[in-house]
Amino acid sequence: MPSTTFTPLRREDPTLLTGRGVFTGDVMTPGCLHAVFVRSPMPHGRVRAIDTQGAEGAPGVVAVLTAATLSPSGQAVYLPPPNPLLPITHAPQMDVLARDVVFYVGQPVALVVARSLAEAQHAAQKVQLDIEPLAPVLAFAGTESVTQVSHPFEDAARFQPAATTSITCEVELDVPRVLALSMEPRGMLAQWVHASDDSPESLTVWLGTQSPSRAQADIAAALAWPEARVRVISGHVGGAFGAKSSVCPEDLAIVLAARLLRASVRWQSTRSEEFTSGMHGRGARLKGSLSLSADGRFDTLSADLRFTVGAWLPFSAVAPLRNAARILPGPYRVAKLDVQGSAGLSHSAPVTIYRGAGRPEAALLMETLVEQTARAAGMDPVELRRRNLVPASAMPYTTPTGEVFDSGDYLRALTQACERFDYERQRQLQAQRRAQGEVVGIGLALYVEPCGTGWESAHVDWHEDGTVTVATGSPAQGQGHSTTYARIAAQALGLSPEAVTVIYGDTALCPPGVGALASRSTAIAGSAIVQACNELKARRAAGEALPLSAGGRFTAAESWSYGCVIARMSVDRDTGRPTIEQIVWADDAGHIVHPELAKGQLIGGLAQGLGQAMFEKLVYDEAGQLITGSLMDYAVPRADDMPAIDIHSFAIPSPNNLLGAKGVGEAGCIGVPAALMNAARDALSPLGECPLQFPLTAEQFWRAMNGQV
Repeated sequence: MPSTTFTPLRREDPTLLTGRGVFTGDVMTPGCLHAVFVRSPMPHGRVRAIDTQGAEGAPGVVAVLTAATLSPSGQAVYLPPPNPLLPITHAPQMDVLARDVVFYVGQPVALVVARSLAEAQHAAQKVQLDIEPLAPVLAFAGTESVTQVSHPFEDAARFQPAATTSITCEVELDVPRVLALSMEPRGMLAQWVHASDDSPESLTVWLGTQSPSRAQADIAAALAWPEARVRVISGHVGGAFGAKSSVCPEDLAIVLAARLLRASVRWQSTRSEEFTSGMHGRGARLKGSLSLSADGRFDTLSADLRFTVGAWLPFSAVAPLRNAARILPGPYRVAKLDVQGSAGLSHSAPVTIYRGAGRPEAALLMETLVEQTARAAGMDPVELRRRNLVPASAMPYTTPTGEVFDSGDYLRALTQACERFDYERQRQLQAQRRAQGEVVGIGLALYVEPCGTGWESAHVDWHEDGTVTVATGSPAQGQGHSTTYARIAAQALGLSPEAVTVIYGDTALCPPGVGALASRSTAIAGSAIVQACNELKARRAAGEALPLSAGGRFTAAESWSYGCVIARMSVDRDTGRPTIEQIVWADDAGHIVHPELAKGQLIGGLAQGLGQAMFEKLVYDEAGQLITGSLMDYAVPRADDMPAIDIHSFAIPSPNNLLGAKGVGEAGCIGVPAALMNAARDALSPLGECPLQFPLTAEQFWRAMNGQV
């Protein structure tokens, strides 16, 4: 038979597809010890005693550590403070290991270190905790807020007195907590490096992180060391989605144990630990109202946003609230805006940024209101949007909350999505199907996606043999950055991508960086690479001989992606089972460096957005116990849940970076859930306005159709 040649889509693929990837759990060091955490079984309680005697005498045990013994001085070591994107009015100081009080189920209380994992697991079962129960505070139960946000706005030239308002619609939406559920759970290996004649003791830390530079700084601060004594390596990472953007208590406990024992220590989270003590996402209660003038213009949007942050604040804990508040009213013009929001503590696992981080909440609230208002006014929802979208001629456009849309044509996205969906024909078919007794709905959603701001760095070496090495501060967790960055450098220098080697994820070899989050890597890290390559090219043109080196930082203002999603959903009248029949999507992510990888990001985000809308929900009971703590109880989409998808990408370049790029990684989690919610509510609209909530389960549809919602 003739041989076939395999051409990988990404340069990363041959290694990963043949099982030769090196993830944190694959790294082996001689004499490495294994760590297992003893965790709180209670959401809130006073620690009266920790009995470690039985565990200390167990076979293979090297140490059993608590908050009192983890640091040499016995003093508390606290988690790093959060990023003050909003004013932090109340940020609890959280010990790496619980000292006097536990604040959530799964909080680490003690650390067992043994010579094998089995021995550590066996000994951990012998640690006895005496905890006096205290009443837990549940999310949204009137807890003290850690931050608040307010965005009042009134366009005096446009706003008319309330008497001209023809319709006002209100909506309340619950956005459940979800789990990032990356294929690779959290883990860490802290390798102890003994002192030598020319260097002090140090640590080399293998950690799956989205921000190696910040992890290095946080670990060094916990150890009270200079950053140069900590090397962080982030090799292959099996997914992150925001949940690996901050160090967690376990990370700092492991490095403290390695220093205390002067030995290498490894920890690998289990899937169960990820549910109870890993980083959660979402978790919000949204209320809003939208008033419409007699001529079909948006008068007033009012929104009340309540977010939960759990028991402690990861670095980006307040980002979801900030994003949701500043994004409203999305791509629309309103005459008056009043957005109020807060985030509060609860006795539950922490909530951090999760793919979209506040953007999905803003789109869900606004787009649900738009469709409900259209139904109340007897208007087609497409026409209502056309009348109120920010026009392309207004770009750059300053929003009511002070954000600046850099570029875009929202009407083009709406028009192209409708054309590809054959909107008018689909509405006719919907009417025919309804007349035949079917339950079917069509839902739209437009969205905007702020795509990171600030700086990233790069260092580029053009070697004597003509090859190039690119080192970047922005690592990867499956996005294909090595392929993308090589293409960017090759195009800038007029070389083949095969001549370019890319290095990332190692603080000893790479320049510092903010990291891979907030849909910022291609636009900002890519521009830093272009900037360095342009300098090299200019020096080469001026007659300088190889080898050459250049590097530095590139700082960018925020770029804004956007798009329009249309979904068609049918519901079985007898069982309530929903079927997503079709999704059509028009998206503008600016200049796209690698179309295939960009489409992969869109589809991946769509799958996670679909999961949030249709399946996923973390549930705490009234006692503060997580009752969806495994994949037996927590549903996620499978391959056969994916519908027919038609994605059309067009490009209006951003003026805010050297590539004209915008972000693409979070779009599916932003627009898709809102479109599915609108399709679901449209399907049941002949019954009235049904207050459906995520996840859109068969039971919920059945109850709504039988008058029980």
